[in-house]
Amino acid sequence: MLKVRVLTAVVLLPVALLVLFVFPEDAFAFSVGLVVLIGAWEWIRLSGVVNRLVTLNLLLILAGTLIWSYFLPLTHVPVLLSIGCIFWIGASALVIIYPKSQKQLGGRCMKLGFGLLVLMPAYVALLYLRRHEAHVLFTAVLVTTIWAADVGAYFVGKQFGITKLAPHVSPGKSWVGLFGGMVVALILGMICVLIGRPVGHFFSPIVWSTLAAIIAITVLFSVLGDLFESLIKREQGVKDSSSLLPGHGGVLDRIDSLTAAAPIFALSMYLTGWPSL
Repeated sequence: MLKVRVLTAVVLLPVALLVLFVFPEDAFAFSVGLVVLIGAWEWIRLSGVVNRLVTLNLLLILAGTLIWSYFLPLTHVPVLLSIGCIFWIGASALVIIYPKSQKQLGGRCMKLGFGLLVLMPAYVALLYLRRHEAHVLFTAVLVTTIWAADVGAYFVGKQFGITKLAPHVSPGKSWVGLFGGMVVALILGMICVLIGRPVGHFFSPIVWSTLAAIIAITVLFSVLGDLFESLIKREQGVKDSSSLLPGHGGVLDRIDSLTAAAPIFALSMYLTGWPSL
């Protein structure tokens, strides 16, 4: 299983790097949109919808919504990002009080609505970051933050984690792991900015402190994204969102942290105007 997992990662990593850092805007939008549609197909299944015709119609509606968001004026982008962030704050309550929140999760229609709020703001956020003049730096910091938080939380939590973060949702996560992941993310995020900033350009203390705050809140949301998808999978009684990626599960299992982290990161960058403070 480990060999299959590593092989899949070796194949997917170069593709992901090409899409995120090399592809032109149109190719980026199309590629990310395709990933969102695959994730939507998995979410529809997790919501309990098994009818193929219904699934196809839902995917076509989402595809139309993605095309609409591609042409969305910049002035409307913060609204969608804010809606996404508000949803994730509400989702945190569902995670914290689970299983008492089972009634609030509702039926298929409610879960389908959750899926739209999970995927659409993330797509809008990634598109906004790609269109920014500092898109390479922004994307690098976002990806590094998520990866570092995940790896840091795993190793620190495995060694020292006792008190569980959300035992009824994901028993493997601990508060110590969350803290460890945040520290690692802050360190590597800062290093990423040091490497990627323009030559000879020095940031002020307020720029660095703002970045630290943005990274910290991005880490919190990334963990929330992971936990919320785990909650939905637990409700459906499955371990993975699908078996599309050998050794890794489904697409949602790979992007769950990103779906929550991207909107708050992009909104934070928009509101603060970082690094031009």
